[in-house]
This record gives sequence, C-alpha cells and structure tokens, in this order.
Amino acid sequence: MIPYSYHVHTDFSCDCRVPMATMCRAALDAGLAEVGFADHFDTHPKDPCFGYLRLDAWWESLRRCRDEFGPMGLAVKAGIEIGEPHHARAAVDTLLAQYEWDFVLGSLHWVGNESLYDGDYFRRHTPEEVYRTYFGELATMCETGQFDILAHADIVKYVSYEAYGGYDSRRWESEMRPALALCAARGIAIEVNAGTLRRRIKELTPTRLPLTWYREAGGEHVTYGSDAHHTEHIAIGAADALTEIRAAGFTRLAAYTRRKPSWAAI
Repeated sequence: MIPYSYHVHTDFSCDCRVPMATMCRAALDAGLAEVGFADHFDTHPKDPCFGYLRLDAWWESLRRCRDEFGPMGLAVKAGIEIGEPHHARAAVDTLLAQYEWDFVLGSLHWVGNESLYDGDYFRRHTPEEVYRTYFGELATMCETGQFDILAHADIVKYVSYEAYGGYDSRRWESEMRPALALCAARGIAIEVNAGTLRRRIKELTPTRLPLTWYREAGGEHVTYGSDAHHTEHIAIGAADALTEIRAAGFTRLAAYTRRKPSWAAI
C-alpha cells in the first residue's frame, strides 16, 4: 500500500472543484496515512491559473483540515506546485520564505509562450524540435534548485503522444539525462506522477527507464504523486507506481516535512 498521496489539488486550483476537506475524507477512505496538497502557483501570465491561488485562505483551510483530520490519523502536508519557477525567481523566493511548506513541486507547463497542453503546438513542430526544446528548458529549471520535487518530468508526452502517435523515452535519453543529473546533484526528488494514467497515453510520468537514469546519476529521492483533481483519483495508479519505482532499483519513497526528506519503506 502506498503510504501517502502527494500532488493533490483542491478548489484553490483553477482546474479543480473539490474542497480540501472532501479530499481529506477521500484520503482516509483510501486508507492513506498522509495527504500532500499542492495547488497551482503558476508564474506564466498566459496560464489559466495565473493569479488564481488565494494563499491566506488556502493556509486557513489547511489548518482547519489538520485540526479535523489529524486526530483521525491523517497527516495533512502543505505543498505547492510552482509552474516555471526559474522565470520568477524573486517572487518564488518570497513565496517560499513567507510560509512553512512541507514540500515544493517544480513543474514545466510552458516553453516560452507555448503551452504543453496545446495540441497545435506539437502539430507545428517536429518531435525533435519539441523534445529537445522541452528537455533543455527542463534542465534550466532544475538548475535553479528552488524546489524539492520535480513533478511529471516528461509531461511533454501527454499531448505529444496523440500528436505524433506514440512516445518512446529511449529515443530521447540524451536530451532527458541532463535534467535528471541536475536533480540528482541537487538532491531534488523525481515524482512518479499517475495523472497520465487517466489519459490516452495510459502511462506513468516518468516510467522506470528515466527513473533508472536518475538513479544511475546518483539520485536517491523518489515520490508518488496522484495529481488528483477528483476524489476518485486520490490514490490512482499507486500499485503501478510502486512497481515501476522498485523496478528502477529504489526500495523506499521520500516523504517531506518542512522541506526535509525522510524515508518510507515500500
């Protein structure tokens, strides 16, 4: 059984309509001991969630959930998903200093002014152009080291899979390895994101091969993220994620408190 569910969204994100307390009840019903909320703090002005997160209200909701669900045995962790943190370093530094976060996710949803969720972007460019640009930008983001966990490292495949008719990480090994090596060197964890299991690609992000490259680079920290936007997805793909993590050579998950990792056996 997975010990926690990280990367859980609530109605404080523009793409979710589920209150935080409802997600906590779903976590308890799923038998989880810990839930980690990470609503969107997007820095790209064109992103639909830009400016949406109300931080003071979010923290008040989190405190109420800790008071209500902590005595029931559910640890409620304070996380945040920061989009493109390397393009708003001063704002991100202020955000991280202002609140006591348990973990910080770094996400890449945009490359320049191109959204990775826009199918037209992929149709306008070749796979070589898309993947080399994406993984190059990902390495630049990882170089800043402002976050604890790299979220959905190869999320570019989510839409590109449909545009190009498939995705094979082996073809893009040389493009992806630099970002993974930077994460390993900086102690940044790699998230195994199960959200893409709900999509046509039906594949974890990333799968065991990129996880193996991360381990070969000296990386030690791996997390599971459900990327839940609905209660029924609170622990989606947990068994599949553990299988891939073990197959890549890891024997434990990283869990976070006050941005410090500890270990959870799997």
